[in-house]
Amino acid sequence: MLIIMGYIYVEPSSLSAFVRDIQNLAVATRQREGNLSYDAAVDDPRAGRLLIAERWKDQAALTAHLQAIDTTAFVGRWAHAIRGEILKYDALRGRGLLEE
Repeated sequence: MLIIMGYIYVEPSSLSAFVRDIQNLAVATRQREGNLSYDAAVDDPRAGRLLIAERWKDQAALTAHLQAIDTTAFVGRWAHAIRGEILKYDALRGRGLLEE
């Protein structure tokens, strides 16, 4: 499993438009083969910071998402207005929070 986690920054004046757009993308993304979760939440509205959290079955599923027409269109609309601090992590074994 792959975990994508980090922050996206957008100008605060564009935050509501960005949130609407990413929510629309999320609806389609959550239905994609290999998507386990896809979430974005406003973390600090004054800074225009959103927390991004995604889980993917494997790299092939993530690559298909990144190459999907709606994803590339979203990036094209916002690339000039956002910056990100997002990392990808490999997770070999998932377990409950209190499990060792």
